[in-house]
Amino acid sequence: MNLTGKREVLQKFYLPLAYLLFWLQAPPNIITLTSFILGTASALAYYYDHLLSAFFLLLFSGLFDLADGAVARLSGRQTKFGAVFDWIADKWVDGLVLGTVGYFYAGPVWATFSVTLSLLHSFIKPVAYAEIGYQNRSKGKILDPLEGIGFFGRPETHFTLLMFTLFEKANLPFGLSAGIKIITLLTAISLLQRILYLYKNYGKVEDE
Repeated sequence: MNLTGKREVLQKFYLPLAYLLFWLQAPPNIITLTSFILGTASALAYYYDHLLSAFFLLLFSGLFDLADGAVARLSGRQTKFGAVFDWIADKWVDGLVLGTVGYFYAGPVWATFSVTLSLLHSFIKPVAYAEIGYQNRSKGKILDPLEGIGFFGRPETHFTLLMFTLFEKANLPFGLSAGIKIITLLTAISLLQRILYLYKNYGKVEDE
C-alpha cells in the first residue's frame, strides 16, 4: 500500500485544511499541538468505549498532523524544533492509541507488540539517518530511500484502525481485536522489509 510514499494521494485530503489554517495564520507548532491533543482525546474515547468520538478525534488528529508541515512550508516557518516536535507528537499518539485499543480490545500481549513494532518501524529511519548519513532535504524533509520501503506505515495503521473502529461500532465479528492483530502482523512484515533493504544495501564491511 505505502501511502507514505504516495503523498499526492494524501494531499487531496489534508491540503484544503492546510490552506485554511495557512489563511488563518495558524502557527505550525500549534497545529502539531492540536494533533497531539486530538490524538490523546481519541485514546481516552477508546478507553471509555465512545467509538464514534474516538473515530473522528483520530481522523482529525491525523489530518492536523499532515497539515502542520504543509502550513510550515507555505508560511516559510519551518524549524528544526518543529520537525522534532512533530515526531514526538506522532509517536505519543501512536503509542497511546495503539496501546489503549490493543490492551482493551485484543489483550496486553497484542498491545505490547503493536506499540513496539509501530515505534520500531518509524524509528528505524532516524537511526538510518545517523548511521548511514542521509542529510539532503527537500521541502524540509530528509530524503532517504526508506520512504518508499515498507508497505504498511503510519497512514496505513490509522486507516486500518479507523476502518475497524467502524466495524466494532457496527458489532461486526471482525472488530478492533482483529484490527489490532492485522496492524501488528502487517507492521512486522513491513519492518522486516526495511531491515532487509538496509542489510542488502549496507550490510557489507566497509573498506578501510
